[in-house]
Amino acid sequence: MRRPLALSVFVLVAVVCSGQEELTLDQAISVALKSNRIVRTAQLEVQKAGDQVQVARTYRLPQFNFRLYELQLLTKSNFLFPGGVFGVFPGIGSVPPGPTPVRIARRPASIVFAQANQPITQLRRIKLGVELQELSRQIAQEKLRFEENNLTSQVKASYYSLLQTQSAIEATEEALKLYRELNRVANEGLTEQVILKSDVLEAQAGMAKTELDAVSLGNTSSTLKERINGLLGRELTLEFTVRGALDPTPWEMDIAAARASALSQRPELREARLKKQQAEKDFRMKKTEYIPDISFTFNYISPFNVDILPKNFTGAGFAVNWDVFDFGRKKHELAAKSRTIEQAGTAIDETSAQIMVEVGNRFRKFQESRQQLRVASLTRDVAQEKVRVGLDRYQQKTVLLKDLLQLQTSLAESRHKYQESLLAFWSTRAELEKAIGER
Repeated sequence: MRRPLALSVFVLVAVVCSGQEELTLDQAISVALKSNRIVRTAQLEVQKAGDQVQVARTYRLPQFNFRLYELQLLTKSNFLFPGGVFGVFPGIGSVPPGPTPVRIARRPASIVFAQANQPITQLRRIKLGVELQELSRQIAQEKLRFEENNLTSQVKASYYSLLQTQSAIEATEEALKLYRELNRVANEGLTEQVILKSDVLEAQAGMAKTELDAVSLGNTSSTLKERINGLLGRELTLEFTVRGALDPTPWEMDIAAARASALSQRPELREARLKKQQAEKDFRMKKTEYIPDISFTFNYISPFNVDILPKNFTGAGFAVNWDVFDFGRKKHELAAKSRTIEQAGTAIDETSAQIMVEVGNRFRKFQESRQQLRVASLTRDVAQEKVRVGLDRYQQKTVLLKDLLQLQTSLAESRHKYQESLLAFWSTRAELEKAIGER
């Protein structure tokens, strides 16, 4: 008795361990936004832009430079002091009394040079540079939002396709049950010689075609699962099932509201506006080059192994750097940057127009798909009712098997059309949501 019990426990554990993950649409989108490789790359780009903002801010602080020179004199060098260079003293006379050379020993010498500079007039330019980098970070964030919206749309489309395929597989299984029953009835009728063999063969052909559809749908399901796993950044072979209803839901927004929402949410339009602000900041930053660069500076020099020079030199003051004559260079650079601002404004108008056209196109396609789904639903219901009536009449021997098979074929076609229309409905809705800028 212990052996069968152990075997039963082993089988139960194996069944539990082989259970597949049930993945909802919200879970799929959440995992994709966290683990997708393209989105992760865009997130890293935002972080890099944030680092550049911090780098730009450091230029407002003092800059310290340290240099060390190790020298070896290769030729004999002398300092020549003219006579009386240090003055004429009573009782002594001129110091030195005549030209006096002082030889510098040819040995290694070290010179230490340290400098500290604090920008003053450059602070305005540095501030504009920080704002320019901050705009670059915001542009990177809008690109991240674009990738996230695009990823969400792809996940929705793949998920809806998998749901539709899963529903089609279930419908195919039901059709196979019906065809098996028809084949059983047809074989009995052929034995009783009440139907022709061609009717039996036609029923078998219909069942074979349905079995082929089942294989094709299974392959499509596997491909869609691999695609979803790829979007989610997971192993492609990870098995899961999807859960959710494909029943259509109402859409309350009209085309005017959809366009207004898109103009306020689309990351491409926000990016275009930020680029115009960036061009304006760049123009103002270039104008600051007309102002001289004035810095407070502190310098320290210390030579070693040079006996004739003092051991320490220190000095503090102001350093001025001004490019006075540029032969019109700054003027033309400003003109080019002003044209860049004009181009950015034109890009905003063009992007807005493209978004409005895209939203209008997606909205109309969504309306068409919604109406097409209604027609396909009614057609499917009519075909189902005809098959039900046909089965009753066939059992009452008032209709031929051939006619029943034709009704079954019509029902399969109408179901297929309904599934296609349902998928088109959700796909066009996902595209409309993407065009509006929603996730």
